[in-house]
Amino acid sequence: MSLLDRLFLRRENRAETRIAASDPYLAEWFGMNGTTGAYVDPQRASGIATAGACISLISQALAAVPLNVYRRTGNGGRERASDHPLYGVLHDMPNGVMTAFEAREMLIASLLVSGNAYATLEWNGRGQVRALHPLDPGSVAVEKLESGRLRYRVTNRAGGIRVYLQDEILHLRYRLARDGVMGLSPIQLARETFNLALTQQDTAAGLAAKGNRPAGALVFPNMMGQTGKDSALAKLGAKIEADTLTSNVLVLDGGAEWKSFSMTAKDAEFLESRKLTNLDICRIWGVPPTVVGILDHGTYSNVEMESRALVVRCLAPMARRVEQAMNIVLLPTESRKTLFVEHDLAGLMRGDVKQRYEGYRIGREWGWLSPNEIRGWENLPEIEGGDEYLSPLNMTPLDERGAGTGTGQAE
Repeated sequence: MSLLDRLFLRRENRAETRIAASDPYLAEWFGMNGTTGAYVDPQRASGIATAGACISLISQALAAVPLNVYRRTGNGGRERASDHPLYGVLHDMPNGVMTAFEAREMLIASLLVSGNAYATLEWNGRGQVRALHPLDPGSVAVEKLESGRLRYRVTNRAGGIRVYLQDEILHLRYRLARDGVMGLSPIQLARETFNLALTQQDTAAGLAAKGNRPAGALVFPNMMGQTGKDSALAKLGAKIEADTLTSNVLVLDGGAEWKSFSMTAKDAEFLESRKLTNLDICRIWGVPPTVVGILDHGTYSNVEMESRALVVRCLAPMARRVEQAMNIVLLPTESRKTLFVEHDLAGLMRGDVKQRYEGYRIGREWGWLSPNEIRGWENLPEIEGGDEYLSPLNMTPLDERGAGTGTGQAE
């Protein structure tokens, strides 16, 4: 944002009457429940083991890969714009208390849980971003003004409210809602799946709390008075709930027989049902099951292919979503003609040492890689004469080859 743009921005009325307000937590306030009746709390749902693994995997993987600012060169190439202030913000330290990894991980995790991620921006006198401060999505309310632009009301910990205009906030959205303003939470979109998962988790916790003992009844062949019933129940309860090594040993006399009211986890296929729910959670974020530790059908070959599928089908679209939002907000219109922000996902696709070296060999022999380019990818220093490219002899035009060797000419 240039200095002139900043001056005109201040003229925009921050108290303008709003047209509509969107808050991703508003639906939760009114109880967006599923048909199973369980309340869908995004924070609690993200605590499910499989959901937490998916969120951690995506956010940490994207935060770990380089996010660079590039400058377009005259020959259609690119070079790192390490001299630009935004490069240090995205690559090293976005603010005084966070590393670039921590800030980016927080933004991606917020995006995957609530569907929206926010960060306030600090600009220098030249209209360049010098700092970025991630926000808690729950503290931000988004309003659409009559002009069509957006306005953000941020509530701090002390209860105060500060208003930001559209060019002062980085807003990442998972999937646009019908209003075209807010992002939709993946957890709320698939709330029925998370309802089932939370219900299964509560059921498993309840069984574990009771020592996996099913409910049932003592059946006697003859009628018993109320005193006898109370005495039998008291003795049975004291025996079952006793914390001793022999608490599971019962002696039933008088023809008593135990009748269970509930099915075992095996009979109800409870464990298989939980496995299917975990697979559904993986599908929500597009994460291959083997990547988050579900190895029931994992083999050496499909684990490797699913690791690549994670990059192509999950990380790459998410990276593009973040890049385009950052290019629009963090770079002024004129700067976008020469500068752009982009993740470097090449490191996730290089494979093991043998595969990398085989790819380097092909690129070197066919003439599109130089030794110094290869050494740079392997974090090795450049060598003298390492910028030369090879030209395959079998790709030389036939007329030039004949003229150079004198062969192929009629006597």
